Amino acid sequence: MGGETGAMGRLTSKVAFITGGGGGIGRATAERFASEGAKVIIAEIDGALGEAAAAAAGASAKDGGDAVFLPCDVTDEASVRSAVAMTLDHFGRLDILHNNAGGATPADGPVTEVSAEEFWRAIRLDLFGTFLCSKVAIPEIARTGGGSVINMSSVVAMIAMPGRDCYTAAKGGIHALTRSMAVEYAPAGIRVNAIAPAVTLSDRVKKQLEGNPATEAMAKQHLLGLIEPVYIAELAVYLASDESARTTGQIIPIDSGVTVQ
Repeated sequence: MGGETGAMGRLTSKVAFITGGGGGIGRATAERFASEGAKVIIAEIDGALGEAAAAAAGASAKDGGDAVFLPCDVTDEASVRSAVAMTLDHFGRLDILHNNAGGATPADGPVTEVSAEEFWRAIRLDLFGTFLCSKVAIPEIARTGGGSVINMSSVVAMIAMPGRDCYTAAKGGIHALTRSMAVEYAPAGIRVNAIAPAVTLSDRVKKQLEGNPATEAMAKQHLLGLIEPVYIAELAVYLASDESARTTGQIIPIDSGVTVQ
C-alpha cells in the first residue's frame, strides 16, 4: 500500500513496541507509526483499550503498516519478556521501543504529605517500567543492527511543580536513565531520547485538570494552547525514523513555551 505520491512511509519495514499504547499519547503514536508504514505492537495492560487502539492504528496503516495488541504489564518482568517474545514471533524483529506507559495520579503530593505507597507506585510504573522494558527490548533492537528507544518524561522534571513530588522524582530518574543509556548503547547503533511534554490532553489528564490548582495554573502558562497527543506522536515519528540518525541522549520538551517563562 502507498500514498497517492507513491512515496514510502518514514517508518516502512520498522517494528515498534509501544507500552501503554491503548490511550492518549500511546494510541496517537501507534496510529501515526502505522500510517508511516511501521508494524506496531500495542503493549497494554487494559485489554479493551489495547484492542480498540490496535483497530484504530490498523485502520490508519499505510505502506505495509500493521498493528497488533499484546497484553503487557510493564512492571512485571515475565509479562514484558512474553510480550517481546510474541513481538518477535509476529514480526521477526524489533527496531523501536517507545516507553510510554506511566502517569501521575491525584494521590500525589508534597513529600511531607504524600504516602510512601504513591511514591513507589510512581517509581515502579514510570521509572522501573522504563528500565525493565529497556532491559528486555534493547538486546533485540541491537540484533537488528540498531534502532531507537523513546522514553516519556515530563516538563515537571525540568521545572518546579508543587504537589507532584512522586511523579517528578520518577521522571527525573528517566532523564538520567535516558542519558546514560544513550552513551551505553551508542556502539550498538541505538539512539535513546526522551520527550518531555507539558499538559497534554489525554482523557486521564483532562480529569486531573478539574479542581487541581497547580495543574490549572501550569495550563495557563501554555503560550500556544494546551497540547494534543498527536503533537507528541509527531515528535515520536521523527525520533523513531532514520531522520534522527544523529540525535541521542536528548530530553526534548513539547511544552507550548512553558519552560521558557
